[in-house]
Amino acid sequence: MTNHLVRRAADLPEPPYDGHGHRRRTLVGEDDGSVHTGFGLCELRPDGRVPAHVHSYEETFHVLAGAAFLDVPEGSYLLAEGDYGLLPIGVPHAWRGAGDTGGRWADMRAPVPRARYGYDTQAVPDLPARDPVRIDVRDPRTRSFGHFEPGQMDPGKQSQDLLAVTASMRTALLVYSGITVKMMVDSDLGAVGSTMFMVQYASDGVIGTHDHPFEETYLILEGVAEATLDGERYRLESGDLAWAGAGCVHGFVNAGQAPLRWLETQAPQPPPRHAYRFTRDWDYLRAALEEGS
Repeated sequence: MTNHLVRRAADLPEPPYDGHGHRRRTLVGEDDGSVHTGFGLCELRPDGRVPAHVHSYEETFHVLAGAAFLDVPEGSYLLAEGDYGLLPIGVPHAWRGAGDTGGRWADMRAPVPRARYGYDTQAVPDLPARDPVRIDVRDPRTRSFGHFEPGQMDPGKQSQDLLAVTASMRTALLVYSGITVKMMVDSDLGAVGSTMFMVQYASDGVIGTHDHPFEETYLILEGVAEATLDGERYRLESGDLAWAGAGCVHGFVNAGQAPLRWLETQAPQPPPRHAYRFTRDWDYLRAALEEGS
């Protein structure tokens, strides 16, 4: 039997801040039956911090609001709304509050942290806090990070004259059947265990039911979705989350008139072939074989 879950924004209590001014709300984890996905929402007060540590899992993140400083061995970075990045396995890192409001970000941990092993996290000596630099996708020194703006989902703004930065595969879009996909974190950025990307549906956007040999998470950021997960229908609005385990048959429709946009993750990374198994195609084959018999 496959697994799926839906978390409603209105039903999610905020955990208390820890002694360092940080809190994390787990949305998908080990207790949900996940093997590869640890997904959550983090908040850091302006004077808060997350002391230096390492993980035996890969961590990716996307800043949803505010700002924070991230310290890693090669330097310190000022991360603001729209920034995203990768923290590879075993790389020491620490977070510090910034600005007047602090920061809020979504994080993805792959494979799922295990409670019986201390959530696969180990404290390490403090990292030096250096003058932070901003993310610039043209600067190879910030090659583990990137920046997203909703306007990047517009296929009409992909020419060299309209792009805000130099054109590259990092600015490419995948567009099909009213759906636009903008990759953020993948193997090109150095990830090995997961992907993170943005999906946008036009008012007529739709994808037929299908499943994957990996887990997917969908955090709704804008609009309204009608999701089908293993035959059950859900209405998802901004702040809601859905997770589909490997083999969960799922599909989505834009249930509103405005664009529908969500942050999506996959873990492990999709195989080079047969990442999608569409119900329609196999139903067609079954019917064709029955007709032939």
